[in-house]
Amino acid sequence: MRADARRNHDRLLAEARAAFAAHGTDASLEEVARRAGVGIGTLYRHFPTRYALMGAVFQGAVDELIARAEDLAHAPAPCEALVTWLRAIITHAGEYRGLARALMAECGTDSPASAMASCSIPMREAGTALLARAQRSGAVRPDVPVRDLMQLTNAIALAAEQSPDDPELADRLLSLALRGLRPRAEEDLSGSQP
Repeated sequence: MRADARRNHDRLLAEARAAFAAHGTDASLEEVARRAGVGIGTLYRHFPTRYALMGAVFQGAVDELIARAEDLAHAPAPCEALVTWLRAIITHAGEYRGLARALMAECGTDSPASAMASCSIPMREAGTALLARAQRSGAVRPDVPVRDLMQLTNAIALAAEQSPDDPELADRLLSLALRGLRPRAEEDLSGSQP
């Protein structure tokens, strides 16, 4: 990338980060371009879609979440490690209004060509490792797929975003969801519930 193109790219990212923090992920891209001192065409040359821009803006946080998952991969309590990581995801998604909704939309996509694949695919891979470890320990049901767990986590973040006057909501919802992840003791050997 030429030096002037790199400067434009970096200014667009900085302005998008500020706009998303102040106004949510639906912030005006025209305003982002204007504040970066470029035209909207330049923004779209660097980031062809809103999701591409969001993926670039949030890549640093995603890298931190993946590193956190790697740190937790050998924690002595596998279920506690998984819960710690899920809480970190909820906290991250809550930092930008609209991010949880965007992550939920992207979570169902397996295509590496999707706009936020650079964020969602590595996050699912990191979550898979933590979930599998918790499942092997017997703390989480073996039939829980990581995709459902990620959607549930994003849904909790979205619910918390919609209720800013209840700062404990996300933790209560996560605790409630975790009870449903535990193996069902009431099932008989055939797997059917009484």
